[in-house]
Amino acid sequence: MWNVVFMGTPDFAVGSLNALIEAGQYHIQAVVTQPDRPKGRGQKMVETPVKTFALQQGLPVFQPLKVKEPDFVQQLKEWKPDFIVVAAFGQFLTQEILDIPTYGCINVHASLLPKYRGAAPIQYAIIKGEKESGVTIMRMERGMDTGAMYSRVAVPIDEEMNFARLHDELMNKGARLLTDTLPRIADGLQPEIQDESEATYATLLTKEMAKIDWTRPAKEVHDMVRGFDPVPGAFTCLPDGKLLKIWETRVTGKPADAEPGTVLSVSKKDFTVACGDEELRILTVQPESKKRMPAAVFLNGRGVQAGDVLGN
Repeated sequence: MWNVVFMGTPDFAVGSLNALIEAGQYHIQAVVTQPDRPKGRGQKMVETPVKTFALQQGLPVFQPLKVKEPDFVQQLKEWKPDFIVVAAFGQFLTQEILDIPTYGCINVHASLLPKYRGAAPIQYAIIKGEKESGVTIMRMERGMDTGAMYSRVAVPIDEEMNFARLHDELMNKGARLLTDTLPRIADGLQPEIQDESEATYATLLTKEMAKIDWTRPAKEVHDMVRGFDPVPGAFTCLPDGKLLKIWETRVTGKPADAEPGTVLSVSKKDFTVACGDEELRILTVQPESKKRMPAAVFLNGRGVQAGDVLGN
């Protein structure tokens, strides 16, 4: 049985931690996650998904403000782990930490490296219109997801797949890949160096990035809507200035002969909006201060009419 220190924070990391537990080959010495943060209007302190899951499993949880704190680094050294497994932890590891485990710090990264290094690889794969994404198991070094790769698994992205669906597929397949790969690393598996000429980056997303630019091609707007579902949600403005989130769209392939953002047609079920090249069907929306709803419900309340211009 191998000794493992696990470092992770969001839901994506829970899949890998659960797989390690279920495999029965790993002694989880500690689970390290980000500190509790205030959230929502009431600024209530909320624990990370990894912390919640780890406590349910009876595992010891540590939440250092900075993982590089000398006292915590000393604790890591005393555990003498075989592996430190990292999945979307959210802090950089110093070289001193990287050198601690017998078989290295092993990262579960949600992209087919060297594409989409960084904090938001799942969203970027969809926003950029990729046909596939995947998970890479890599040996960590001090660079941003630059370490050599032990294994990869690909996941196709269909035209309607959103962030939530792709996230869950990558979480599950990455967890299985992790538990398949760790024993091979202990047996001497040699990693493959990344090709730096193919590297791309997925920087942190901001809410402002989710604002729809209707002058863009319909396919790009469609990909953006999928990539930001469910967080933070692609949005535009109604003629009265109120926000309207767009949750589900379809590319029609029909040329749009109107100013971008113009509502071209309204039916009982949906409506179409002019983009920079083609029309885009809008199927699911969320008006300001209301819940997500089918476009049919929104239109029944006279949400928009043909000729309205969105986004101004």
